[in-house]
Amino acid sequence: MYDMHPYLQEIERVIAEGPYQASGESLSRYQVPYWYQNAKFGIFIHWGVYSVPAFGNEWYPRNMYIEGTPEYEHHLQTYGSHAQFGYKDFIPLFRAEHFDPERWAELFQKAGARYVVPVAEHHDGFQMYRSEISHWNACEMGPRRDVLGELRESCQRRGMEVGASTHRAEHWFFMGHGKKFESDIKEPLKRGDLYWPAMPEPDTQDLFGEPAPSEEFLQDWLVRTCELADRYRPRIVYFDWWVQHSAIRPYLQKFAAYYYNRAAQWGSDAVINYKHDAFLFGTAVPDIERGQFAEMKPYFWQTDTAIALNSWCYTKNNQFRPAGDLLCDLIDIVSKNGCLLLNVGPKADGSFSAEDESILLQMGDWLKINGEAIYGTRVWRKYGEGPTQITEGQFSDGIAKNFTPADFRFTTANGFLYVTALRCSENGVYLVRSLGEQDASRQANFHGIIRDIELLGCSEKPRWSRDEAGLRLETPMKSDKPIVFRLRID
Repeated sequence: MYDMHPYLQEIERVIAEGPYQASGESLSRYQVPYWYQNAKFGIFIHWGVYSVPAFGNEWYPRNMYIEGTPEYEHHLQTYGSHAQFGYKDFIPLFRAEHFDPERWAELFQKAGARYVVPVAEHHDGFQMYRSEISHWNACEMGPRRDVLGELRESCQRRGMEVGASTHRAEHWFFMGHGKKFESDIKEPLKRGDLYWPAMPEPDTQDLFGEPAPSEEFLQDWLVRTCELADRYRPRIVYFDWWVQHSAIRPYLQKFAAYYYNRAAQWGSDAVINYKHDAFLFGTAVPDIERGQFAEMKPYFWQTDTAIALNSWCYTKNNQFRPAGDLLCDLIDIVSKNGCLLLNVGPKADGSFSAEDESILLQMGDWLKINGEAIYGTRVWRKYGEGPTQITEGQFSDGIAKNFTPADFRFTTANGFLYVTALRCSENGVYLVRSLGEQDASRQANFHGIIRDIELLGCSEKPRWSRDEAGLRLETPMKSDKPIVFRLRID
């Protein structure tokens, strides 16, 4: 069993000697790096042992041990009893024979991504990287490759920043249902085992869910997470939701201080993504899972969502969102001071579905033409206008938005104002009310002088005029995706 104490002592030393201490007051000095605010679009990757059954979603390792669930029944019918074939028995089947990090990086680059965040360890407890903490990792089992390390090198060669996602906290209870009947999850379990600790799942999974994580588990969590930071120096560390638990919060502060201090030693910077106020506001970057804000925010934030509505990992029945809808989300999020981390789920063999590839390439083609309205931009005085209301909050990405040609979003960069029509007009006519001629005594309105207007991707300039009703634009260009007008304003 790995001796955690030397690493724990090193963590305390780095915190004590660094610019950041493990306190809200100290961590509040954190500043979001400019590269991250400029990047706007990243790729999230859910790929692991759970990709082998490719059934339900990435929670298969939990649900297969809950009697009566579709996953439980599917497992019995397909693989046999849980005592004879448990989750661990999928690992030899996770061969990743078509995993090509160069091809992955090329696809993400073509998609227009500026950063990539692979899941380093999901709730199942199997590490997708080389580790001294546990032997249950992709270097020693399954693919026998350092997936995170290889992908990191390939992406960095193409100028993309690389982060890492850890969902380890939820492993406290994730495999616990397997103790309720005859399965391969049985005592004794010890630290370092795949299934350890397999505790009962809290009824509410809330801030004070019981049983609370033990000190041994929390120390293991801290050492694992710091090892991940030290070994791969990720520019982003993404945490899933359960780190908000009251027992974990002191360890979160320790990790943040350690990670920020280590980044300073490396001559780099660092980003932490979190949900549900797990971190004190201003000490890291808030993330909304499968949702977004209805209004512009004065602080930088992130949405993480997936190409598939029903699952983060590959399944045989994934329900794919159209590229045009995802682009509208990206545009809306950026106009409100956010960025989009879009997930793709490779198959167990390391290949991508035709649908995933097509959607990513369509987004990349659009960004090649219109990316100047996204990358490196900042918010305007208002994020946009139009009749379509955004449903605010997490898990709202399945709600159809049905944008109209009257829905516009605004961004600014390089002396230009970008006006993006989220849906193409049938007659080619648009009216942007926010840019109409206004009474100069009303200070809240726009009074700039529009000198020139271009339509990105179109050699023919749009016809335009302006009066009190708004800025009228007319172009023959038709598209099934958003179109962007670039305005030069004095």
